Amino acid sequence: MSTAPALDPMHTALLVMDYQPAILAFVPEGEDRNALLDRVEGAIADVRANGGTIAYVRVGFADADWDAIPASNKSFAPLAQHRVMHHEDPAAAIHERLAPQDGDIIVRKVRYGGMSTTDLDQQLRERGITTLVVSGISTSGVVLSTVIDAADRDYQLYVLSDGVADPDTEVHNVLLHRVFPSRAHIIDTTELHALLRAG
Repeated sequence: MSTAPALDPMHTALLVMDYQPAILAFVPEGEDRNALLDRVEGAIADVRANGGTIAYVRVGFADADWDAIPASNKSFAPLAQHRVMHHEDPAAAIHERLAPQDGDIIVRKVRYGGMSTTDLDQQLRERGITTLVVSGISTSGVVLSTVIDAADRDYQLYVLSDGVADPDTEVHNVLLHRVFPSRAHIIDTTELHALLRAG
């Protein structure tokens, strides 16, 4: 069993980040993708049932966002050049199986991290959230950026090991086993279920 502290749902938010069709396309199809969605769907239901907060982060660009990306930005300049991931494109919507409900937090970002180009931090603090459970695609993108940022903002962090995925398995494993443990408790969806009830 996890040595992670129990969760107080009233002060906990599950971050569901970049679970969008265009990004899910990078996860192997079939069993892997369906199993990942099953687990995250279950985690959302668990956190909801215990009175926790669900916060959705998605990437999506308006014309002004594309225009503001400098050519020097190695990751995002190609997206701007090809005008991909428009915020109204169905491929940039939150996956229908994980659809938000009334009262959930939803933010739209234009860089990797969940907080750097959004008011997510402010919305979480307004609700008294001090603990984040992090899920997202990809481990080396939104998850890495958000974990580092949120750790610097003094959130208590849990990374959902079976709720994150990356096209590069080696990078995924190094982050989960070597990088994240200095900033976050690494748990899976079964441990999340137990920790919510222990709180």
